[in-house]
Amino acid sequence: MKIEGEVVVMKKNLLDFKDVMASLLDRIHELLGRRVSLHLISSLQPDPANEKRGRLGKAAHLENWVTKIKTSVTAEETTFGVTFDWDESMGPPAAFVIKNHHHSQFYLKSLTLRGFPEGEGSPIHFICNSWIYPSHRYRSDRVFFSNKAYLPSNTPELLKELREEELMNLRGNEKGELKEWDRVYDYAYYNDLGAPEKGPNSVRPVLGGSSELPYPRRGKTGRKPNKSDPKSESRLALLNLNIYVPRDERFSHVKFSDILVYALKAVTQVLVPEIASVCDKTINEFDSFEDVFHLYDGSIMLAKGHTISKLRDIIPWEMFRELIRNDGERFLKFPLPDILKESRSAWRTDEEFAREMLAGLNPVVISRLQEFPPKSNLDSAKYGNQDSSIREEHIEANMNGLNVQDALEQNKLYILDHHDALMPYLNRINTTNTKTYATRTLLLLEEDGTLKPLAIELSLPHAQGEAHGSVSKVFTPSETGVEGSIWQLAKAYAAVNDSGYHQLISHWLQTHAVIEPFIIASNRQLSVVHPIYKLLHPHFRDTMNINALARHVLINSDGILEITVFPGRYAMELSSSIYKDWVFTDQALPKDLVKRGVAVEDPNSDSGVKLLIEDYPYAVDGLEIWSAIKKWVTEYCSFYYKNDKTVQTDTEIQSWWTELRTKGHGDKQHESWWPSMQTRDDLIESCTIIIWIASALHAAVNFGQYPYAGFLPNRPTVSRRFMPEPGTAEYTELAEDTDVAFLKTITPQLQTLLGISIIETLSLHSTDEVYLGQRESLNWTADDEALEAFKRFGKQLELIENNIIKRNNNKRFKNRTGPVNIPYTLLYPNTTDYTREGGLTGKGIPNSVSI
Repeated sequence: MKIEGEVVVMKKNLLDFKDVMASLLDRIHELLGRRVSLHLISSLQPDPANEKRGRLGKAAHLENWVTKIKTSVTAEETTFGVTFDWDESMGPPAAFVIKNHHHSQFYLKSLTLRGFPEGEGSPIHFICNSWIYPSHRYRSDRVFFSNKAYLPSNTPELLKELREEELMNLRGNEKGELKEWDRVYDYAYYNDLGAPEKGPNSVRPVLGGSSELPYPRRGKTGRKPNKSDPKSESRLALLNLNIYVPRDERFSHVKFSDILVYALKAVTQVLVPEIASVCDKTINEFDSFEDVFHLYDGSIMLAKGHTISKLRDIIPWEMFRELIRNDGERFLKFPLPDILKESRSAWRTDEEFAREMLAGLNPVVISRLQEFPPKSNLDSAKYGNQDSSIREEHIEANMNGLNVQDALEQNKLYILDHHDALMPYLNRINTTNTKTYATRTLLLLEEDGTLKPLAIELSLPHAQGEAHGSVSKVFTPSETGVEGSIWQLAKAYAAVNDSGYHQLISHWLQTHAVIEPFIIASNRQLSVVHPIYKLLHPHFRDTMNINALARHVLINSDGILEITVFPGRYAMELSSSIYKDWVFTDQALPKDLVKRGVAVEDPNSDSGVKLLIEDYPYAVDGLEIWSAIKKWVTEYCSFYYKNDKTVQTDTEIQSWWTELRTKGHGDKQHESWWPSMQTRDDLIESCTIIIWIASALHAAVNFGQYPYAGFLPNRPTVSRRFMPEPGTAEYTELAEDTDVAFLKTITPQLQTLLGISIIETLSLHSTDEVYLGQRESLNWTADDEALEAFKRFGKQLELIENNIIKRNNNKRFKNRTGPVNIPYTLLYPNTTDYTREGGLTGKGIPNSVSI
């Protein structure tokens, strides 16, 4: 019988200008008979040469390649016909082999077969989404399976060996540097951050593989050791972005063009103000807040017509369109951050300062104070007395008539505590240009649901040594005079701490870094036909690529993060010390909220907890998202796993979980809190946590960066001098010109421009983003029950969207908009918005850590 099929492919990258020549060579290969061939694999008849595998059908070829493939610089999908001669007795094919005999690679999106009598003529879908390199690049044939899901024990006999061989290929077994066509997933330490050949100041310790500096594993590249330090991996040149990640983990052509354009915008937005500052009276300083506001008010107006035409001549139109997409004709302008749209001063209020701990870009740290004064968990034998010096007399006058004990019992006292995390590193950090403190911020929950700051404690290690404890000063709210200026500075020091913790811990470590081992382990141990692979795979999109770029230019020695965030060269080492306390099961939102004391267990609630701060936008929205994810995962897993024994006997799941613990997070393999993966509940909870981290948690701590920190005085990342003491010139300056003293204390101009540029890039949604409740292909599985459950998940997310809108419009919930009038939309799923506009939307939960 003749079987008709459709194959959807795409040529190489949008910006790969060599593609024109490659397309010409492919046409020549096609005319010479070196074509793209496909062989269907029988699910019923064994191969005579290997009875463990299905028999191969006759070769079929992509039709009309010469006339259909275009040579434009844009990468577009092309659909080819393909006709198979098929013996009906071989049954419906369960897989196919593809061989590329052309000169260059192409992207294989899907194969759809029509006309089989089985299944009442329903199409058979093969969802591929993979780059196919010329056949000589591979050690074995490229095989793709249909969209049916199988547990290992349920796999058709003639597919089992193919399934196992594909996993072996992905694990790899060769040493040496991995090439772009390799498909190897393997683990490595973070030994590629330093540049020891540049000298001792650029050396960075290896993270991972030791109890002193534990860390999640990253993807292996196989690059040679650094000549100056064999323990470190050599680095690529700064402008070489061809960092190895498995080819199918790399950005799509659309995403890559977005990243390049955003980077180009970032460079130009930094350079123009910096060039202007050379002629300024104070180089690398903002002389006033008006100078800062000018970053958004001022820009270069493009002359219509001639200038644009010239730019079009030298920049591909697709890039130019992206470059000016958000800013219209105003080129090189920073978009106005949301924090300034309503008012240019509301960010300085105490209410807004406190509200952002519940609804800002880092709403995952605040906790309930359960004993007073606040206690330290640092080792007193090493660090002396690190308990807080805040006392009742500092705060009770501002507590609306409450005393401290009553406030504790009524769950009214809360704390933003960065003291223990930073104190062990302060002496080293303060030897650099940074001059900062370890901070504790105490707050009171008021009757209207808002938080009121009560005191900020600024602490330094004792001058006679760390073992002598800390030296602390306590500052309390004031609105006028020099005391008001000092209070504004105290809030800035607390914000500096929170900014660094947010970027290093809440954002990088607890989403980007911890999720990468799950990606590697899943690809090494779970077949593409495994139902759990199908469940989790969308939540891994682009993560390895963005993490590789981060190691290349952001978190490396002398990289952008070290330049712009206060821990500087000690940033990654500090994040390693926080990873020591990371617990996988505590990443479940309900458990996290209970652990921080902002919620208590409540078996009558859908999420199992009750919030003690009713108006906590991140937690309220997050719990609805968490519950929706868990319900979806429960329905999905329960379809494939009927009981606990099914989990226990699933060889791939057991290998996956073992490798994840012992290799991916190998420094924590002996922790008792790891789920044993012996029950269906273990599997459901673990998959829910993985999806939560990759989607909603990352969205909550990433996409609010530009709305709140695009105006850096609201979220300074560096402090350059200590609190001024009475009798000093700095104190006099503070009394005479508060704003100048403030700006001289926080992030200087160049670091501000770099910081704003990078967080603008990080806050942008790509135009090809895939959001929670969406899939790249509607035919991602052949199981109708799973598809129906996924539809229910999407419907639930739509209801949550409506709930968020209602809460944002409810004036009773003051924390949802605050004095700056920014509605809390960071956990708005965005399931109904299919416009794919991308940009600084401030809403939408992407499936994965994709930026």
